[in-house]
Amino acid sequence: MGNGIKARIVRIGNSQGIRIPKVLLDQVDLGEEVELKVEDGHLVILPSRPPRYGWDEQFRRMSESGDDRLLDAETTDLTGWDADEWEWQ
Repeated sequence: MGNGIKARIVRIGNSQGIRIPKVLLDQVDLGEEVELKVEDGHLVILPSRPPRYGWDEQFRRMSESGDDRLLDAETTDLTGWDADEWEWQ
C-alpha cells in the first residue's frame, strides 16, 4: 500500500479511534459521516452517501447514449391478474 502517515489508536470510551491528519482529509471528500468496512484485511473508510446517490447523473448518461429504453416489449393485453387483482385508478 505504500508509505503512509502513522497514527496512534486512542481509547474513546469503550471504543477506539484514530485522528486523521488534515493532509489526508484534504485529499478526500469524506463529509461528516463515513462507512467503515474491512476488505482483504484492510480497514476501508468511505464517505457515507444517501441511497441512490449519483443515480441522476447515471440516468442522464444513459439517456445521452440512447441506453434508456425498456427491455421488455410493451403490451396492452390484460391478464387475469390485471383484471382481477390490479386496482386501476
